[in-house]
Amino acid sequence: MRVVIATILSQAQLRAPRAKPEVRPLPRDHAAPEPRGRGDRRGDRLNATDRVPPAQDRPLSIFIRFLKFGLLAWGGPAAQIAMISKECVEEERWVSEETFKKTLAVYQVLPGPEAHELCVFFGRLRGGRLGGFLAGLGFMLPGFLLMLGLSVLYVEAGLNERFEDLFYGLRAAVGALTAMAVVRLGRKFIDDLPLAIIAIAVFALTLGVSLSFIVVLAGAGAVYWIWSSATSPESPVACFTPVLPAALLAALAGATLTLTAEIFLEGLKAGLLTFGGAYTVIPFLQESAVEGQHWLTEAEFLDGIALGGVLPAPLIIFSTFVGYLAGGLGGSLAMTLGIFLPAFVFPIFLHRQLVGIAESPRIRPFLLGVAAGVIGLIAAVTIAILRVSVTDLPTAILAIAAFGALYRFQGKLTVLFVVFGCGLIGALLKLAGA
Repeated sequence: MRVVIATILSQAQLRAPRAKPEVRPLPRDHAAPEPRGRGDRRGDRLNATDRVPPAQDRPLSIFIRFLKFGLLAWGGPAAQIAMISKECVEEERWVSEETFKKTLAVYQVLPGPEAHELCVFFGRLRGGRLGGFLAGLGFMLPGFLLMLGLSVLYVEAGLNERFEDLFYGLRAAVGALTAMAVVRLGRKFIDDLPLAIIAIAVFALTLGVSLSFIVVLAGAGAVYWIWSSATSPESPVACFTPVLPAALLAALAGATLTLTAEIFLEGLKAGLLTFGGAYTVIPFLQESAVEGQHWLTEAEFLDGIALGGVLPAPLIIFSTFVGYLAGGLGGSLAMTLGIFLPAFVFPIFLHRQLVGIAESPRIRPFLLGVAAGVIGLIAAVTIAILRVSVTDLPTAILAIAAFGALYRFQGKLTVLFVVFGCGLIGALLKLAGA
């Protein structure tokens, strides 16, 4: 009987459903990693001073992505920055919108074309230092090759002589471009009365007295720093740090150098002093290449700016044209390398330090004063450009109309249409005997 009862109980236990084992969550340190998709959101937690994460993209993919940016970089810095923001921030979500704005603000107040520096920054973020270099190279390569080709045609094939009627209108557009740059930079940087006074003073001083631009800008930065530190004094030594490299290069001006080395140093000096974006390189190259070294004439200088305005690249790419007229192929490579070198070095090697410099209450007023001084320089150079480009009533009307179009329309292709339009209208006027 006992055997029968035991058998029945054992069969009942076998048929009864087994209780599921309790599933305990893994400790936080051993949790499974979140899948990393194409739009990895971890970059949202980055800020402008965070360490750059390890490489995440292949070097070739980084180069191709930013090469595409370079091929589509029409419309000047605003359009280029908007394109970079749309893909890298809105679509890929590599960083947050707040981080992007903070990073852009840093590069806007430091030397170099900010769109190019943003490309290097994002390349560094996704692929380390090699990624930063490849991103910057990809962005600038289309414009460089196009400008180099146009430079060769301009000199070797007599492009300027064959299309003199076209350049008649193009030069008028350059005056409008530089005048518009003064307006836009003024809106961006001049937000109080002392900065406005500094810009006006530099403008008047540049027109009336022949002084080194480095001296003028150092003085502008020092004046605004003194005014800003009146209530909270800071050590003045750190404020002059940003212009020390350019001052050292200026000291080398009297040394005996080969032509290629001299072209490189002039480009590097300009690259270290272009506070506020690509347009600010114009007064520095005009002073060194046209007035100082006489490598090219004022009219040729304007032709180079006009050609740069119709290419998919930062306007600073016209430095390739200046270098070619100064020293052929070697000169074009040397000038381009010198101009763009700071725009590679700063984001790749010095990003965190530059964020600290740009946000330092001791140094930022100095940089803002320098930026105001640069605006005054561009305004003075605009007057000199208009004296050369506006030679009669038709070119005056063209320059005014071009400025109005640039002021009214902010589209991606506005600069391209305005420059080409002025060239075509000027050519037609010449054919009509105007």
